[in-house]
Amino acid sequence: MRALLIVNPNATSTTPAGRDLLAHALSSRVRLTVAHTAHRGHAAELAQQACVDGMGLIIVHGGDGTVNEVVNGLLGTPVPKSMSAVTVGPIPPIAVVPGGSANVFARSLGIAPDPVDATNQLIDLLARRQRRRIGLAHCDNRWFTFNAGLGWDAQVCEAVDMHRKNGRPATPAQYVRAAVRVFFRSKYAEPTLTVEVPDHDPVEGVHYAFVSNASPWTYLNKREVHTNPDTTYDTGLGVFAMRSTAILTTLRVARQLLTPGTRPKAKKLVRVDDVPSVRISASEPIGLQMDGDYIGLRNVVEFVSVPEALDVVAPARP
Repeated sequence: MRALLIVNPNATSTTPAGRDLLAHALSSRVRLTVAHTAHRGHAAELAQQACVDGMGLIIVHGGDGTVNEVVNGLLGTPVPKSMSAVTVGPIPPIAVVPGGSANVFARSLGIAPDPVDATNQLIDLLARRQRRRIGLAHCDNRWFTFNAGLGWDAQVCEAVDMHRKNGRPATPAQYVRAAVRVFFRSKYAEPTLTVEVPDHDPVEGVHYAFVSNASPWTYLNKREVHTNPDTTYDTGLGVFAMRSTAILTTLRVARQLLTPGTRPKAKKLVRVDDVPSVRISASEPIGLQMDGDYIGLRNVVEFVSVPEALDVVAPARP
């Protein structure tokens, strides 16, 4: 099988030695071509060309941002409120060897977080021809794999992006520091969001909202963070919307997010699972993030779930 290995050499946990080891190991299983990304959006361009060239597999060695680019390059621009997408010929499955700071997508699929362990796992999965078909989601004319959000988390992603542009790596500690700073900076701001879910009454007075396509929502090193524990790649979307920024309420909910087996609940928390879509509007422009990348300011965003959108090389469903 012909395979393209897309490597982001600037990803947090990739190294030249690790990339060489990965390429050498994979060459024993597939006819491998290696391409390194050189600029933002390059991974999407490489994925599109791989479709044209008839590659049988795309392997991504990078972080969640690189994976997101590859997915968008493969699936094209989503058609709002539709199951279809603009594509270029048959879409090959993708495999991921983690190389970023969080690697939420890979780890939520059961891929080992260590790149060497993940390489060995991938070789075994290829030998057994193990694949899964997973659902994705889209908003703002692009796909996301595991989560998106408006408000607090988007501002955190923006702050971390600026941190990266200054030449400093993103770490879990950096995300936590950014989250604390953003929270206290915006604690007394008026809520601006309205969340609309099919068959539910609109919810006004929301400060920030997360929309999940899988769980965990993110990781803090080895600790999983679950906003919607019942949301998986085989269900609809999970919605998590907070109508309070009170410190005690926030701390109680934060503890629930970090406690295994807990389903977060609070009087000021709106949490809905397995919905086909959600529309979130803002009375003034507010930040949007997708898969950990800051997208920009938006007034209205509609999130749509698309079942069985992509083949991935991954362990069987848990």
